Amino acid sequence: MAEISDVFFVDGMRTPFGRAGEKGMYWNTRADDLAVKATIGLMERNPAVPADRIDDVAIAATSQTGDQGLTLGRSVAILAGLPNTVPGLAVERMCAGAMTSVTTMGASIGVGMYDLALAGGVEHMGHHPIGSNADPNPRFVAEKMVDPGALNMGVTAERIFDRFPHLTKERSDRFGMLSQHKVQAAYDAGKIQPDLVPVAIKNADGAWGLATEDEGRRPQTTMEDLAGLKTPFRPHGRVTAGTSSPLTDGATMSLLAGGGAVKEFGLQPKMRMVSFAFAGVQPEIMGIGPIPSTQKALKKAGLQISDIGLFELNEAFAIQVISLLDHFGIADDDPRVNAWGGAIALGHPLAASGVRLMIQLAAQFAERPDVRYGLTAMCVGLGQGGSVIWENPFYDGKKKK
Repeated sequence: MAEISDVFFVDGMRTPFGRAGEKGMYWNTRADDLAVKATIGLMERNPAVPADRIDDVAIAATSQTGDQGLTLGRSVAILAGLPNTVPGLAVERMCAGAMTSVTTMGASIGVGMYDLALAGGVEHMGHHPIGSNADPNPRFVAEKMVDPGALNMGVTAERIFDRFPHLTKERSDRFGMLSQHKVQAAYDAGKIQPDLVPVAIKNADGAWGLATEDEGRRPQTTMEDLAGLKTPFRPHGRVTAGTSSPLTDGATMSLLAGGGAVKEFGLQPKMRMVSFAFAGVQPEIMGIGPIPSTQKALKKAGLQISDIGLFELNEAFAIQVISLLDHFGIADDDPRVNAWGGAIALGHPLAASGVRLMIQLAAQFAERPDVRYGLTAMCVGLGQGGSVIWENPFYDGKKKK
């Protein structure tokens, strides 16, 4: 008989993230192969999990075409050498694709239908620029359902500044600079590297190499550098390349399990799923989406924002993260927030990013037994937000000294 179960994040791995475009390290690498590498790396790191016991594989991509088409969950499972008996599906919720893979598989485990599942995402923004394969319905604009600018994420970010004048460009620039510095500090301390799967890559001359690090980092960034950058989304605007996530290629994968499977295979979960929620907002100002989704997730969990000890917030834009922190009364530089930096430095391969947030939160949980709850949250194109609250299995109830 199926029984309601706890849902555990057992482990997660990802490829290094590459700059999108002809000069990026993955220009000659297929998107599905990135997802295959992440899957193989994750399964190899968890040998106690029998491949034939995986109940489903959910892989997200925003542009489901070309090397990101063909029901990714199933095709990647086959390419990664999982048994033919393992099924798979594809997921699409723009930036929250991998997050939705996790919540969908997690819900299936929670109601006792699945014991083990793989959930992740991939985005090759070099091969598939955002919206390149889409044909938005003309009614959106003709019937004034959605402002034309709502499909341009940079324009939606500028509108957060319009709505909240106290969130200044200087605050946004500082947040962007600190993201770069924090990522480099995390690299220097060896925090990021353990969860990266190396990927063999081929350059334009046909020479082979190995991708082992995230490519887009700019650790030397200063406030002066950021002050001088162009504002591509509006003349005299406030959003720049230095306060936006760069266009990125990459894949992420996580292993989820129910309580029964954790016992049966002697697994050591890194996190327990407490609650999740998605919410909609006006597409024109999609960056505020994680505010209502976080409120919903907190309510479902019976928690307050003050209960959250670590935040992994997707830095689609600095202003987007600051707007959430401001709403909840959290300082821009609060040490609980994106302790190892975020997407401004690492990149945001759309549908893959949700699981990167989880991988980083899980690694911090292991170091922080004083923290009980963490939040992964992100804004989503077309006016949505997604939030997942996690519990630290290593929590010991002792305050940090």
